Amino acid sequence: MTAGKIMFQYERDTMAKIVKMTFERKNTNSAGGNWSFLTEDKNGKQFIIMTPSMMSEAYYGNVSAAQVLVVDLESEKKVAGEGNLTREINMHLAAYKTNPEIKSVFHAHAPNSMFWATSKLNMPNLTESTQKVEFIKVLDFEPNTTVELATVVEKELKEDSRLPRHILLDSHGVLILTPGEDGIEAINKAIQILDIVEWNADIAYKQTVFQKLGILDGYYSKGQKIGTVDDLVAGNEIWNQGTPDEGHE
Repeated sequence: MTAGKIMFQYERDTMAKIVKMTFERKNTNSAGGNWSFLTEDKNGKQFIIMTPSMMSEAYYGNVSAAQVLVVDLESEKKVAGEGNLTREINMHLAAYKTNPEIKSVFHAHAPNSMFWATSKLNMPNLTESTQKVEFIKVLDFEPNTTVELATVVEKELKEDSRLPRHILLDSHGVLILTPGEDGIEAINKAIQILDIVEWNADIAYKQTVFQKLGILDGYYSKGQKIGTVDDLVAGNEIWNQGTPDEGHE
């Protein structure tokens, strides 16, 4: 636990800054979104640092560190924070408890990814930088904040434990699940994934249009044809399955 005026001061300051940045970058909207990451106290007890309910509708992304919540992972109860606990906590708990390697759960309403989510289509993964998230899948629809949605996410994570993941929630948004040495590293990975997948979502849309116009004969990634519109409609995985590049610009 970091010393400060409030419980987990540094971690909650960090979360408040991330909320503001995400709204300023238009990677979510006033309809909602919620994100969290894990931390622990000096005794090794785990807590969730989480955005409060109504951070979008009421505060438009301008929340203070004091409003950011601290939730006991074991009891699932709020132990600090002026805000209220979002009903979407079900989905976050399902992720953390299904795969202990997950250190951050990031749900947002990023516009380009939402296009694919509302189309009930798996997103073709085409760019070099997004290859690390592999198959970008859309899950079956369940209403937001429900136990049923959390169950759909839990089922997916039991069937496919690969990390990091960028998952589409049908008609609802994106879910990014990341590992890390600690929660702050993990949520920073999630922000980076959100940003690069938004670019990929736009590129995938344009490659789809070019195929229908007859300009392309398939989806291309790193100089290779990796699928077609027929694969898209059939729900097949479309991503470059070669060795991911480790370098950074």
